[in-house]
Amino acid sequence: MTDDPNAIGGFDLGAMLEQAQAMQAQLMSAQVQLASETVEGSAGGVRVTVSGTGELVDVKVAPGSFDGADEESLGDLGDLVVAAFRDAKSKADAMASQALGPLAGGLGDAGGLGGLLGGSPGV
Repeated sequence: MTDDPNAIGGFDLGAMLEQAQAMQAQLMSAQVQLASETVEGSAGGVRVTVSGTGELVDVKVAPGSFDGADEESLGDLGDLVVAAFRDAKSKADAMASQALGPLAGGLGDAGGLGGLLGGSPGV
């Protein structure tokens, strides 16, 4: 038997809490970094910019690409904006997965502590 009052069943709860807090700090730092990054997606004459957290921050349409008086052309423009956003969002999701994956996975392995430590779900 151990003399450590924090040890229960062979686990040092103090060390586990310290490790979880360090991982939470790393996760929060990665989330801040992602918010400052941007990625672009494009489709046709449309280019969109999305933050690393998936927020749409800019839309650019190539001049002369669409006729504002033509309903079909405007419908196509809407479809291209959606497609460009999906392209950029998938890149942002991949970037977030790469940045947060090892950290989020480590928290999930800590006996379910990931949900108890806060943070943004789904990021």
